[in-house]
Amino acid sequence: MLFSHPKNQVEQERNQRLLDTIYDTKASWDHAQETQVAVYEANISTELRDRTKIQEQKYLYLYKLAKKYHVHGQLNKGVISH
Repeated sequence: MLFSHPKNQVEQERNQRLLDTIYDTKASWDHAQETQVAVYEANISTELRDRTKIQEQKYLYLYKLAKKYHVHGQLNKGVISH
């Protein structure tokens, strides 16, 4: 059969891929922010600031997409600040 996966399994796979992408993007955004802070005294370039903003926008887009599909992942320290 062409479509052998049940709909529920396909949704679970999509949700897991989305969560993995969100976590990777969050880590990339955090790294961009850390880099921006580290070179702040060295007259930060607009390219570095733009890259940080792009990573932030990617994360926010993926977060909204997860919210749309009602995808819930595990809480991690990268998402929650004390």
